[in-house]
Amino acid sequence: MPRIALYPGSFDPVTNGHLDVVKHAVALCDRLVVAIGVHPGKKPLFSVEERLDMVRAVFGPVAQTAGCAFDCTTYDNLTVTAAQKAGATIMIRGLRDGTDLDYEMQIAGMNETMAPQVHTVFVPASASVRPITATLVRQIALMGGNVSAFVPPSVAASLKAKFAR
Repeated sequence: MPRIALYPGSFDPVTNGHLDVVKHAVALCDRLVVAIGVHPGKKPLFSVEERLDMVRAVFGPVAQTAGCAFDCTTYDNLTVTAAQKAGATIMIRGLRDGTDLDYEMQIAGMNETMAPQVHTVFVPASASVRPITATLVRQIALMGGNVSAFVPPSVAASLKAKFAR
């Protein structure tokens, strides 16, 4: 039976922290599904289509190099429901620090109650990417700062184009 993992997030935008998690995740599964959460109450910087394009362009080659099948999708319901729909038995969650761990442990416990067959796997961020958040990346880009240390080159170009308008 193939090991299918779901890596959920907003990916607005994709960061080097997300990429770090994916590099570890592809070694843990046979198929990785990156799921972009779509919440009607939130106004993302990038459209769903733009985020799907970023995810494919940045994560697809990593998965291919690792010999891991790759797909991306969107969801607008419970993350655990998206995992079940994808056939995932593994939920990948990245951790930067203890605050992330406290929050993610609560979610993992609730998810386990709702779907005991979906196991949460925490992937600790590498030291070089721990301070990176998509929120800070957006703020730096909005103010004209250089985000090239925090995002892949294609994403930096997308941010530059987005804020040049």
